[in-house]
Amino acid sequence: MRIPRVAIAPVAAIALTLTACSGGDAAQGDDGQVTIGLAVANLQADFFNQIRQSVEAAAQEQGIEVTVADAGGDAERQVSQIQDMITQQVDAIIYIPAGATAATVPVRAAQSADIPVVTVDRNPDGAPGDTFIATDSVAAAQALGEWVVQETGGTGTLGVIQGQIGTTPEIARDEGFKAGIAGSDIQEVARQSSDAWAQDEGFQIAQDMLQANPDINIFFGRADALALGAAQAARAAGRTDMTIVGFDGDVAGLEAVRDGVISATVTQPTQAMGRLAVESAIALSEGETLPAEQLQEGVVTTPENVEQFIAEHP
Repeated sequence: MRIPRVAIAPVAAIALTLTACSGGDAAQGDDGQVTIGLAVANLQADFFNQIRQSVEAAAQEQGIEVTVADAGGDAERQVSQIQDMITQQVDAIIYIPAGATAATVPVRAAQSADIPVVTVDRNPDGAPGDTFIATDSVAAAQALGEWVVQETGGTGTLGVIQGQIGTTPEIARDEGFKAGIAGSDIQEVARQSSDAWAQDEGFQIAQDMLQANPDINIFFGRADALALGAAQAARAAGRTDMTIVGFDGDVAGLEAVRDGVISATVTQPTQAMGRLAVESAIALSEGETLPAEQLQEGVVTTPENVEQFIAEHP
């Protein structure tokens, strides 16, 4: 056993709204109801769904209404959705950018309207949120890289399946993993970016990499879905000698670690991040000042410690 880690639709047409009856401590608008807008990059991704669920649960406890808009991975659509939230005069916006393209526009528009913005997972370069909540991906990816060095004896040939270029998690995970394998004899021979961090992309990219570089025996998929695609490509090629690692701690990723489909991942504290996002949105709407970054710990997750995260996600 291994050792551990299209036409743009208005937000009202696609929003999921949660209204709670219990009272809260947040400053309330004229109608007595605090409203937070939650702009999500893509609800098809388990990672973002977990944050949404946590935000809704925390808001319900506070008696806050949450309006959820799913960009479906379309950055331009998300710009329109957030503009609708601004028009509706929400008290704060929790914003998970749908990529790097046009990511700065919603923050600038909201802040111009005196609506605070809590960015989660991705922080637009040049227009950061009033506070940014994310896993400390540099530290977590470095720990993951160090685990790979330990697992492989410090030798191997690496293929990297990147996320969306220019996004905060892609940049941070790249920096951390490089630091983690520095000084070892692991050699990176290929890297390619994905558009949507999706499993089918991971499969195609890994398949192409293996055809061009059959000596690859390590894959780092920057998200669990990409790692699962790499595992699928390895099986198709009849390869059983692979060390494949992901990042996120999605349900499917955790189960894949448990079942030996991938070697390890990093579990992000999505439930804690969602709760913190709501607390931060309330504080900002009341005029408080928060740290520019609120980074959370990610945990290298292997068959030795995966069951606890399957049982209860942090």
